[in-house]
Parts: sequence; structure tokens; C-alpha cells
Amino acid sequence: MIIVTGGAGFIGSNIVGYLNAHTSEDILVVDDLTDGTKYRILVDLSICDYLHKDDFLARVQRNESFGQLRAVIHQGACSETTEWDGKYMMDINYNYSCALLEYCQRHQIPLIYASSAAVYGGSDTFTEHPDFERPLNVYGYSKLLFDQRVRRDLASASAQVAGLRYFNVYGPNEQHKGSMASVAYHFSNQLIDGGVCRLFEGHDGYRSGEQQRDFVYVEDICNVVGWLLGSPQTSGVFNVGTGRSQTFNEVAQAVIGWHGGGQVQYIPFPDHLVGSYQSFTRADLTLLRQAGFDVEFADVETGTRAYLDRLAASGQISPTSR
Repeated sequence: MIIVTGGAGFIGSNIVGYLNAHTSEDILVVDDLTDGTKYRILVDLSICDYLHKDDFLARVQRNESFGQLRAVIHQGACSETTEWDGKYMMDINYNYSCALLEYCQRHQIPLIYASSAAVYGGSDTFTEHPDFERPLNVYGYSKLLFDQRVRRDLASASAQVAGLRYFNVYGPNEQHKGSMASVAYHFSNQLIDGGVCRLFEGHDGYRSGEQQRDFVYVEDICNVVGWLLGSPQTSGVFNVGTGRSQTFNEVAQAVIGWHGGGQVQYIPFPDHLVGSYQSFTRADLTLLRQAGFDVEFADVETGTRAYLDRLAASGQISPTSR
């Protein structure tokens, strides 16, 4: 059996779908369905059981057995970069992860977990080294602190521990994330609603819409997780992005191209994001490549087209042809 925490979330549900297609293992999903609408994400997935995140943590802390476990894929977290309740963030993202790490090491169970490119924050170098880790918010700090804990424990680890520093992920099943959903998702909705994609004006020395991010399609994330499941000797903290930077303008044009028309509108940069916004990211993939993952990642044009094709196939959107 494989446990996927956050399995009713964006990346977690895509990983469950990947596992359904690539392995016969039973899957136990751990999540929080207090927002009952999230059940829709699980409907088309095959899972053997579900546990609320608090019930799961209680069982982990009591050192209870979950039977024969192949791995734990830990995607559950508070991913709101604008959340400033530090106690809540550290409880959910750090303390919860530490308890799970200790359990997995005690029982020699591989742990693959979600970190974040937010650990780099104000840095302009995106290499997995402490010199470049400068989070701009408590979310990024909570992820960094757990990465540091993992690094300290690696030398004595009894089982695989792999942290994945996701860059800007986009793809199906992110609609519940609200403002934290990808720009590709928001641009598509904006185009459908009003015929324009709204981008930020210039900031941090970048021209309007020219802020750059490493946008990575969620299917590529799943491929990395699948590779790690087949490489239990591989441990460490790894960047997971495309290794390239593309502008928000390029994302908007990819969305406009798929819809068959539309325009770009630039809006003032929000005051509340000043000082806590990454205007540039680009994953250094050296460590991931050295570890043996040699599959290329989709660029924005390819990934956005695949994403919107999937939304259209499920009946969620259709081209506007404006």
C-alpha cells in the first residue's frame, strides 16, 4: 500500500491518478474534507481508504501499523503563501512532517515529501544550498526548516527520504485553491469571463508582465515521484522545475492561443505583495540530473495546451474563440 497525504489536493490527486495508471498498489488518501466540495477530486480516482489528517497523525504518533507500506508520499500542507499565522503554519507544515519522518524512519518506510521553491525567496540563485535559501514568508520558512531537519538526518537514515522543491506548478485539479491556483488557470477563467488576461504591471525592475517564473506542469511532477518510487536508493532535497524561466506574458499568450483570441490587461502591482513576491525563479536541476532523472520537462506552451485540453475533455471549459 502507498499512503498519499493531501491526496484530495492539487498535486496529491494528480499523484494518485498517476499511481492508478502505473501501479497495482492500494492507495490510502489522507486529507481534510471539511470543505465537502473537495470530494469531487476523488470521485474518478481509485483508492482503498481515506483518513482525516488529524486521525492519521494520531495513529502515527501512537506508532500504529498501517500494514505493508511501500511508501508515504507526503503532499499535505498549508500552501497559502499569504498566511501569516506562524503557529498554524509550523504545526501543519513542520511539526506534522517531523512526526511522519520519525515514523517512516522507525519502520524503514520511504518518504517522498513536498518542499517548495519558496525556500529561496529573495535569492536570485536557485540551487539546493543554504547560501541561497532566503524565504520571504513563514510558509517558505516552514518548508525550509523541515528540509534542514531532513538534511541533518540523512546520514543516519534507515530508509529513503526525498524532498521535492516544487517551483510554479500548474495543471488539473487546482480549482479549489482559489487565489493560490496557477496563473494559467486564472488567465483561462479571466479570458472566458471578460476576454482579457490580467497581469501585473512592472515591478522589481521588470517590465509589465515580464516577471519570470519556472512554470512546471503537474504531470512532470508525477513523473519525478514515480521515478523516486523506483529508485529507493535516492535520497536528498531536489529542485523540481523545468530548468527554464518564462514570463507571465508567455503564459498569457499560450492561454490566448488555445482559446483562439483575447487580450492582455496590466493592473497595478498589489501593495500587500511588495517585499514578499518572487519576480524571478529558475530551478537549478543539477542535483536531480546527477541523481539519474533525465526526462525533459514540458515548456509553458506545451504544458498549457495539455492542461487546457484536459479541462476541455472533462467539460470544464471550452475555447472562447474570441
